[in-house]
Amino acid sequence: MQNWIDILNDFKKKHEPVALITVTKCLGSTPCVVGSRIIVTKNKKIHGTIGGGKLEFESIDKAIEAINQNRIIEISFTLGPEFEQCCGGKVELIIEPMNQSPELFLFGAGHIGIEICEILKNTPFQVKLIDSRNNWLNDLEFDSHVKKIPVDIRDFKTFRDAVRWGNNCYVLVLTHDHSIDFDIIAMALQNETKFLGLIGSNTKRVRFNNMLINDMGIKEGMSNVVCPIGIKIGGNAPKEIAISVVAQLLQVHYSN
Repeated sequence: MQNWIDILNDFKKKHEPVALITVTKCLGSTPCVVGSRIIVTKNKKIHGTIGGGKLEFESIDKAIEAINQNRIIEISFTLGPEFEQCCGGKVELIIEPMNQSPELFLFGAGHIGIEICEILKNTPFQVKLIDSRNNWLNDLEFDSHVKKIPVDIRDFKTFRDAVRWGNNCYVLVLTHDHSIDFDIIAMALQNETKFLGLIGSNTKRVRFNNMLINDMGIKEGMSNVVCPIGIKIGGNAPKEIAISVVAQLLQVHYSN
């Protein structure tokens, strides 16, 4: 018997996306039983079985679809001649993608950054709050959904290494210094992100766009950066701005 919890926990520690296929119903003659499971990785490596054959082959393809779309899939298969199996039964499955929770890498623990962290409590987002100011993060207290990451402004490599780049990576840039903002944006544009946002005005956007194109050779400039950030809901207090930004992040996350 497979120890599913241990196997899934190993993948979770590695932050490796997988899909868990579980047989939820069997009718008639089938090659599996309710509760049969497979874990499928993105490269189609599997742990477990639901009976082999075309049932398993088709299920694995659906698992890859679930991982790529980051959504739960419920599906049933009738094991008749058209399915190249003669069991004649019916199998129902649920396919659950895992280890693809969104991660927000928030550069800048100012008033708005702190409010964003607080509002994201009890949402799917895990937050990494990053700041380069000396001892700035020491006295800030958050729930477990927020991890504080101090970085050394003299070693910019620490900024890059603080981020887990990829399709579940959200980056917000709200530091105390426009030159740091620019360096982070230039760095992020050379890595994979789901969302890249910069606090600031349209004037700041135009200035950064020109610098990225003319000074950095980044031809797309700011075309892949959301600036200004936030949904237009009115209000300019830190909490109100934070609410508008969190609404935008959730909108992107749930638009899959």
